[in-house]
Amino acid sequence: MSANIRSRGFALAAAATGLSLLVSPLALTSGAQAGGSVTTAASSPIAKKPGAGKQGRWRAKLDLYAINDFHGQLERIPSTSSSGRVATPGGSVDAGGAEYLSTHLDQWRDESRARGAKPITVAAGDLIGATPLLSAAFHDEPTIQTMNKIGLKVSSVGNHEFDEGKKELRRMQRGGCLDDGPDGANNQNSCPDLNRPFGGAKFDYLAANVKRTATNKTLLPPYTVRKVDGERVAFVGMTLQNTPNIVTKSGVAGLRFTDEVKTVDRLIPKIRAKGIDAVVVLLHEGLAPTDITDINACENGAGPGLDIAKALHPEVDLVISGHTHQPYTCTVRDPNGRKRMITSAYSIGRVVTEINLKIRRRNGEIVRRAVGATNHIVTNSDGTEADDAITALINRYKALVEPISNEVLGHIAPLATGPDRVTRDADPNGRDSALGNLIADGQVADPSTIKDGKAPVVALMNPGGIRADLVEDENNDVDYGAAFSVQPFNNYVVSMDLTGQQILDVLNEQWNG
Repeated sequence: MSANIRSRGFALAAAATGLSLLVSPLALTSGAQAGGSVTTAASSPIAKKPGAGKQGRWRAKLDLYAINDFHGQLERIPSTSSSGRVATPGGSVDAGGAEYLSTHLDQWRDESRARGAKPITVAAGDLIGATPLLSAAFHDEPTIQTMNKIGLKVSSVGNHEFDEGKKELRRMQRGGCLDDGPDGANNQNSCPDLNRPFGGAKFDYLAANVKRTATNKTLLPPYTVRKVDGERVAFVGMTLQNTPNIVTKSGVAGLRFTDEVKTVDRLIPKIRAKGIDAVVVLLHEGLAPTDITDINACENGAGPGLDIAKALHPEVDLVISGHTHQPYTCTVRDPNGRKRMITSAYSIGRVVTEINLKIRRRNGEIVRRAVGATNHIVTNSDGTEADDAITALINRYKALVEPISNEVLGHIAPLATGPDRVTRDADPNGRDSALGNLIADGQVADPSTIKDGKAPVVALMNPGGIRADLVEDENNDVDYGAAFSVQPFNNYVVSMDLTGQQILDVLNEQWNG
């Protein structure tokens, strides 16, 4: 493997006149939009009660275990970083790591079976893309292999599934090695062990609203059907329609992204024609509640995902969402006024949503009033054991990438924002962060940005493109792997001329209201 691995992503260019400006275009999450009233809808996992055997004759039970926005976070993040914790009313809890996610899922699925239910593990997109070096250096093959091992069955695509284009996404599903030689190419290495070819995803990637412009056919299947104790449930998968605006042009070339609500409206008659009345939508779009300390809250939730959840066809029973990297369990009203839940499990494997469903045998419909959902924290410091199979996978790839990831780039000054990190957390007195300012300062200082003899005087860095704190290791070193985790994209720093009014307009566009 080459020792010169670089970030991945896309370039952005613009033309105007006036002030020279630096822009680093990075992946953004959708901004919140005004939404109607929502309610928090949390419940404990359903326990088996006396008489459950009789109940099973007229109701089938299904437990879904959902994740979203995993972004290849295979390793546990140190608790010194906010990304390695989950906030709760009683304080933050260490969380995450694929080794622990696998252990928890096994336990929860066993408990589900003991209750007489069928457990199915699902996801709402962005499993790959914007990933740490451990996954990115190998074209995210380690992440797909990990998802196979933890028992994932179905996932929608997300915007980051298109970072490397449609051909690479189909390879993620079908398998196969890139023809890049034994040492890789373009600073990445596919199938580093030729004795272990990449087999692709054992789960179904779904893309109902992604069509090839040449044929008008979906790039991947729009939905899949799973049997639950004799009853059938359809899972529809979609990414946000806005995907082309937040992904490199080459990543979405030849593709058309359709309206989420209209896409489902067209699918429902086809699903109903097969005699299926239970429908779950996996949607890579979401919302943001105001209470960030309660993972089951939905207080004042707002965002595009909320509007979609309200507008989807009345036959849709449940929406499992993502994209905004927020945890919530909410209840909205569908177009017919019936209650419908929308859930999300935070990000990078720190939370799993458990959703308990019952299906009427007489008509195959999900009992809406009996739907319950609970967000569970994926704890990793409470005695939970790591899954040995996932640990072995992580260690195998770590050994291959360590010569590059361990290269020391620098150190963090003692008077920085913490003893071992520069934080991406927003300053309480504003919306900027210490790490964002550091990145912007570095962009201004970059001599390669001098254009036509003019050096930039200001740089802009969006918070959504800062994916992790900049963290020192135990030797007080900042290595390449840590720096890569901060900005795991191949974004180009672009300099351009803008007037003062244009800069003001750009800044004003960042606020909703």
